[in-house]
Amino acid sequence: MAQKGDVIATQIAKTLDGLFQERVRRSAAAVAYRNFDEPDGWKDYTWGDVEKLVARWQAGFEADGLQPGDRVAIMLRNSVNWIVFDQAAMGLDLVTVPLYTSDRPDNIAYILHDSGAKVLVFENADQWTAFNEVQDQLAGLKRVLCINPMSGASPDARVNSLADWLPQTAGAVKHVNLDSTKLTSIIYTSGTTGKPKGVMLSHRNMLENAAAASQCFEITPSDLFLSFLPMSHTLERTAGCYLTMMTGATVAYARSIALLGEDLVAVRPTIMISVPRIYERVYGSIKTRLAEGPAFRKKLFEFAVEVGWARFEHQQGRGPWKPSFLLWPILDRLVAGKVMARLGGRLRAAVSGGAALAPDIARLFVGLGLPILQGYGLTETSPVVSTNRLNDNIPASIGKPVPGVEVKLGEKDALLVKGPNVMLGYWNLPDATKAMFTADGWLNTGDTARIDETGHLYITGRLKEIIVMSNGEKIPPVDMEAAILQDGLFEQVMVMGEGRPYLGAFVVVSKEQWAKVAGQIGLTTGVGGIMQDEAAQRVVLDRVQRQIKSFPGYAKIHRVAVCAEPWTVENGLLTPTMKLKRSKVMEVHKKEFEDLYAGH
Repeated sequence: MAQKGDVIATQIAKTLDGLFQERVRRSAAAVAYRNFDEPDGWKDYTWGDVEKLVARWQAGFEADGLQPGDRVAIMLRNSVNWIVFDQAAMGLDLVTVPLYTSDRPDNIAYILHDSGAKVLVFENADQWTAFNEVQDQLAGLKRVLCINPMSGASPDARVNSLADWLPQTAGAVKHVNLDSTKLTSIIYTSGTTGKPKGVMLSHRNMLENAAAASQCFEITPSDLFLSFLPMSHTLERTAGCYLTMMTGATVAYARSIALLGEDLVAVRPTIMISVPRIYERVYGSIKTRLAEGPAFRKKLFEFAVEVGWARFEHQQGRGPWKPSFLLWPILDRLVAGKVMARLGGRLRAAVSGGAALAPDIARLFVGLGLPILQGYGLTETSPVVSTNRLNDNIPASIGKPVPGVEVKLGEKDALLVKGPNVMLGYWNLPDATKAMFTADGWLNTGDTARIDETGHLYITGRLKEIIVMSNGEKIPPVDMEAAILQDGLFEQVMVMGEGRPYLGAFVVVSKEQWAKVAGQIGLTTGVGGIMQDEAAQRVVLDRVQRQIKSFPGYAKIHRVAVCAEPWTVENGLLTPTMKLKRSKVMEVHKKEFEDLYAGH
């Protein structure tokens, strides 16, 4: 799609910091970001304002003696400070290592040590205190910066409040690197061993991917994005940061997920990028209110969605015109418009990526007039591989490849990808890097797919057992199961959570071991009674969680169901080679599965 807005070409930008430099040159007085700053409320920052902050951060980095290629880590919520840190680092040819603010200290310590980070920036003093038990892994850090003021001086000379460290004045912003192929960020993603792997991305990887996305959907300087997916997530980084910079759009940073409803109404965005979990929450809220209200309201709502969906299919050229479309102005006023108003009232598109969006949820929002564009990608592909377009949108698919990206089906229908967005490799893991590519240089996504006659892609499964939760996090269940089975209480384990907000597990416990454990603490000694005893359930869950402490913080099992009978070849739940038939186990324990996710 040809762009009508003020889009910066990759040839002009050359690098991601060059992209920022060109945007400042073109739009210095335009509003770049909107941040909620206590106690003043929403505050606008122009591109010129941001440039001045970038210069000050660069002066601080240079005073600390940082050299091109040094890694610098950031553990902040989405904010103007995130952008400033990133741009200051890239302008000096430093390598940004983004971290999740919700991750466990031991996991973050591993990433800091593995990447060799020399700087860590975090939000508040409590976050630094949480690292007390892993200080031995943080010896490589030369500077530790806390955004908020710290009470008193830290005994660690490396630790400073930002206000004490940041120079008050600085010269011009520096852009020392013009090579787009150089490493600019290491983004850690969960690996099959339970330890994260550092995906190495270049300027070109993310710059070209943002440019490809800009050709799929027109974005102009009048657009306003609401950013709440963590910047450590590559989708938010590329699409919610570099794409908006490329097109001159404004970004407002949500305060938190808990306050997202308020922020949507206050900010009134035109575009939103999210993982399915956010749409699931709104969907669940709507369904709950309908169930509690009068029957006619539910009927009216369902009718509005049905008519809206039929209108969408007609507009896409896949369905006929229907007389019921004449009722849409009334249905919009009574139903659809009220839901859209809760989302700010101005959304013209919403992007969903990171995991599969359930068809019922997509149908509801599309039927109410919110075009949801589902796409597909990996951290290893910067991340966008494919996406639907407004005028070519099949919500059940993951769309068509973005410009410049090639896809094909390999052995066992594996989805293979090639393009300028494909990573440089994994940090310090040459064997893992080699394993990701075919002999002729295509990246194997690990997903299986099909391509229909129109060229739309559909994900059909996975070559390796990987759970993708509704927040986009990817979990290798086999490794977690192996860790849990190291506790002799458990004989069999199956971890689940595909498309769900958290992980759950089915477990088969040893009757003899349980009798001992239960007898020691005065609980029921029969395995069959565990699920009727909350105290017994807590004991089992605690034992499970103890075994998976070494996994990333988002890989936490929240609920467990104890299955009364073992899974065997005889009852059809194991293969002759003793491998678990996951779909069969799910089928047999459907009721238990529903109970694990009741209310979510």
